[in-house]
Amino acid sequence: MSFKVTVHPSNHEFPVENGQSVLDAALAAGIVLPYSCRNGACSTCKGKVVSGSYEAGASPAQILSPEELAQGYTLFCQARPTSDLLIEAHEIRMASDIQIRKMPSRVMELEQYGSDVMVIKLQLPATDPFRYYAGQYLEFILKDGRRRSYSMANPPVENNLIELHVRHMPGGIFTDHVFGTGATKMKVREILRVEGPFGSFFLREDNDKPIVFLASGTGFAPIKAIVERMIAHDNQRKAVLYWGGRRPADLYMHDKALEWANTLPNFSYVPVVSDALPEDNWTGRTGFVHQAVLQDIPDLSGYQVYACGAPIMVDSARKDFTRLSGLPEDDFFADAFTTEADVV
Repeated sequence: MSFKVTVHPSNHEFPVENGQSVLDAALAAGIVLPYSCRNGACSTCKGKVVSGSYEAGASPAQILSPEELAQGYTLFCQARPTSDLLIEAHEIRMASDIQIRKMPSRVMELEQYGSDVMVIKLQLPATDPFRYYAGQYLEFILKDGRRRSYSMANPPVENNLIELHVRHMPGGIFTDHVFGTGATKMKVREILRVEGPFGSFFLREDNDKPIVFLASGTGFAPIKAIVERMIAHDNQRKAVLYWGGRRPADLYMHDKALEWANTLPNFSYVPVVSDALPEDNWTGRTGFVHQAVLQDIPDLSGYQVYACGAPIMVDSARKDFTRLSGLPEDDFFADAFTTEADVV
């Protein structure tokens, strides 16, 4: 049995099969609603159900406030209709040549940064251009059917070479393979199956508001892709990157960010470390990275924010920026990374 979902204000309609989530059904119909993790760990796909019944799952009660739940808000990646629905959500216009597809990939390069970040360069089939927006992610399809998601750290290039930044999560089925030893270690020339592109985290280029890029850990990866696209297209929008880590080594491409700040006239960079040790000799900003933004820019009402990293950082920034600094919620764009433990 299927149900019909109508999206307000566009009035677009799409069918949802029994047991299918609203988000998955919308994507299958070519309708892109805002989304990131797709597993209920963030609130990017939050939207309002105006009428109709659905199974919400456990995640909304953990992610959304009681007030939001009472107003009919839910997470569309988890909501499964039990009747026809009328929902309120902003649709995202995607270029017609950006299509989600499965394909083989070959590992071309492995370069380790510090103790726990691996930069992987993947070659996708060169004969068929892989179109995506800088900031989107792809998924590895593992042999047992499980999936692991990683943002692409470079904008599209003609030879379909993709860069990914993978942090080691000890005990993780995929990252233990990336960082393994001997026969268990990922090797150059290895073939992996991937699907993408996914996500609605990319620069809104029809806007000229100044930008705050906010990253924690490997949340730097999609922001790197966006900044490199801005450079390639001579986008002169004013932008500042706040990049946070527990220790200085977590800012694994610190020199790259410094290079942007030193060479781009409208770009600045603020590194923030929360748990520096004496031996780190850290003399820069300390504390939580999103709080550094509020200290420097108490009024965000005229900005757009692009935040990527741990769900707790993204969620804290979303709540504090909209509540304390006047940032319109529609100008907060996010990609919340989940660990392998979150999705096993």
